[in-house]
Amino acid sequence: MAGLLICIEIDITVIKNMMADLIFASGNQHKATELRDIIGENFRFTTLAEAGLLVDIPEPYDTLEANASEKSKVIFELTGRNCFGEDTGLEVFMLGGKPGVKSARYAGKNQDPIKNTEKLLLEMNGLENRTARFRTIISLRISGLNMLFEGICEGFITLSPKGANGFGYDSVFVPRGGDLTFAEMSLTEKAVFSHRKKACDKLVLYLQHSGNSHWGV
Repeated sequence: MAGLLICIEIDITVIKNMMADLIFASGNQHKATELRDIIGENFRFTTLAEAGLLVDIPEPYDTLEANASEKSKVIFELTGRNCFGEDTGLEVFMLGGKPGVKSARYAGKNQDPIKNTEKLLLEMNGLENRTARFRTIISLRISGLNMLFEGICEGFITLSPKGANGFGYDSVFVPRGGDLTFAEMSLTEKAVFSHRKKACDKLVLYLQHSGNSHWGV
């Protein structure tokens, strides 16, 4: 039994060391900070800046899945290292799913979150049904293989911004089951509902159970 326990401990250490080799294929520091808070001690990752990669990866596609996959593909081909990309969209029911995949550039290419939020609220002016959801797709690319993980948070859009935390549309989104906007919550409070956490939980579970099969050891 003691020998078995030692083997398990060694295996977990090996897996954690391999997880540390992952590059997060995004230059968004807000997302990196939130992901590190969500993931905690499960595994570590390297940001593009930490890896010395000054890369601006485009989001040219019409789906979150394709854009997330493009990010991981670009970094994997550039470095040969295992990595993961992420794309998130806010989908509003009465706007036909907009802003969706264009969430970061809703008010223009400058990706101004304040202007994006202002445009959203203007388009929703007078709407009683304010149902919306955040949807996150994570693309994990290991040894060239691409795996996707989805996280969804249902909720609604407020009439005006509230709170000073978070980023993007956090100040106007209240998750189902909550009574505060994401921007009024701490990272720990947000993680209870977070779409990004749900996708990350699936990613971590996969990494923990895939063992050595995709790591070439």
